[in-house]
Amino acid sequence: MTDSASTSLTPDQRNSFLAALLGWTMDAFDYFIVVFVYADIAHDFGVSLTRMAFLTTATLIMRPVGAIVFGIWADRRGRRIPLLVDVCFYSVVGFLCAFAPNFTVLLVLRLLYGIGMGGEWGLGAALAMEKIPVKRRGFFSGLLQQGYSLGYLLASLASLVVITALGLSWRWLFALSIIPALISLFIRVRVRESEVWSATQQRMRATNSTFRDVLLNPVVLRRFGYLILLMTAFNWLSHGTQDLYPTFLKATDDGGAGLSVAASTWIAVVYNVGAMIGGIVFGTLSERFGRRYTIVFCAILGLPIVPLFALSRTAGFLVLGSFLMQVVVQGAWGVIPAHLTEMSPDTIRGFYPGVTYQLGNCLAAFNLPIQQSLAASHGYPFALVATVVPVLIAVAGLTLAGKEAKGIEFGGRLGTSRADAAPIGGS
Repeated sequence: MTDSASTSLTPDQRNSFLAALLGWTMDAFDYFIVVFVYADIAHDFGVSLTRMAFLTTATLIMRPVGAIVFGIWADRRGRRIPLLVDVCFYSVVGFLCAFAPNFTVLLVLRLLYGIGMGGEWGLGAALAMEKIPVKRRGFFSGLLQQGYSLGYLLASLASLVVITALGLSWRWLFALSIIPALISLFIRVRVRESEVWSATQQRMRATNSTFRDVLLNPVVLRRFGYLILLMTAFNWLSHGTQDLYPTFLKATDDGGAGLSVAASTWIAVVYNVGAMIGGIVFGTLSERFGRRYTIVFCAILGLPIVPLFALSRTAGFLVLGSFLMQVVVQGAWGVIPAHLTEMSPDTIRGFYPGVTYQLGNCLAAFNLPIQQSLAASHGYPFALVATVVPVLIAVAGLTLAGKEAKGIEFGGRLGTSRADAAPIGGS
């Protein structure tokens, strides 16, 4: 595998990356469907908006379970089969949401969906980053992470077509979600096993190393705790700028912008385009300026955008503010697939990035209920500002406090000793 930044990907590398991208896009699509229609679901099932917000919380809480189960499986038996099982599992569960007879059944299905969603990101990122040439990780990291924004964008467009244009029930959105999942499954069956994983297994057998030996290495364990804190801040940032925002744009009380459903949904389309631009641009720039400094730059740049994002009263400024905010938020996020996989020892790369990501997500799971409660008591603008400003500062501070391993060659760190567990860059 060449390190040249200009070399084309092989068919296997391309399929691996495309499968990871589509899998993450599908996950985000199904997650954000709820964000667009949870007021409609609340009306149909006769529950409050605050209670309905726990549908997203249920999904986020269960994501670490999926990351742990599928991550351990992937490190012991390879990336390919667990990913195939995972995409089949969450496709069926997402489809069944269309037939939920009441809130309780839908809540259980969203809990189960969270397990599948938790397994997808870590395994997909590990497989893709292990196959991508070293000097192209930044670009493909940014592109991979924007599967999340692409899923949000597709959910926005699907909502416009299914709910606004065709006047169909929210149930149709869940029923249609199985289509991109099946496409992802079709591509994934064509992907070969990770060569890095195969080589690592041989080295582990030769040295009698175990998963437990690596995870309990003090260096690896301390970094594990640090990355959970970092990903908690990151997830508060993404959910804090995305989950409540469509409701804020449509709300006519509590300081909401009072825009039409169509206008607010088109704004979501625009800011997700900004998110994809930011992720790809800053992911690519992280190859030149480093993972940490790129993240910090994006976080600091977000602070002066907050008033435009949360306090504007006209559609034009709201479009501009949300577009710029998602450029920097997802610009920082675009670095994460490369950053987390590079910080992980080869032995536990299926487990380590996904679990740190999803445990951070779990700790950020109450973002939407908290924001909804703050909006009810202090207004939507206050809820947004009170969430976004502290986490922008936290992301910058925590990132600066850590290290990075940009450009490291995968396959050389089992993680069983302090030396081969330590990242090579940063301070």
